[in-house]
Amino acid sequence: MEQQKLPNATIALVLGIISFIACCCSAGIGGLLFSGIALFLVKKDTKLYAENPELYSNFGQLKTAKIIAIIGLILAVLSFILSAYQIMSVGGWDAYIEQQKDVMEQLGIGS
Repeated sequence: MEQQKLPNATIALVLGIISFIACCCSAGIGGLLFSGIALFLVKKDTKLYAENPELYSNFGQLKTAKIIAIIGLILAVLSFILSAYQIMSVGGWDAYIEQQKDVMEQLGIGS
């Protein structure tokens, strides 16, 4: 019998990699989303592999996807905590927005 590839291993790997980029660009929220989806897909394929391990050939790729998704999740959580701390340290959301407007004006960006 010819071995198949696990159906979600590649997409879980891609989502794990995207979670690295997303945690940098969205204060951690995007990283949480993408790594969470990747971990869900990894769990689903792990169950599938456990039922019939001799049918599938890319379990190593699935383990790699899981590791990358976990690292992405940790980075996203740290990024989110750092962003929340920065907002709270300036006095809340309104003060943070005001500070950002001042910086933009000093740089000559915006109106």
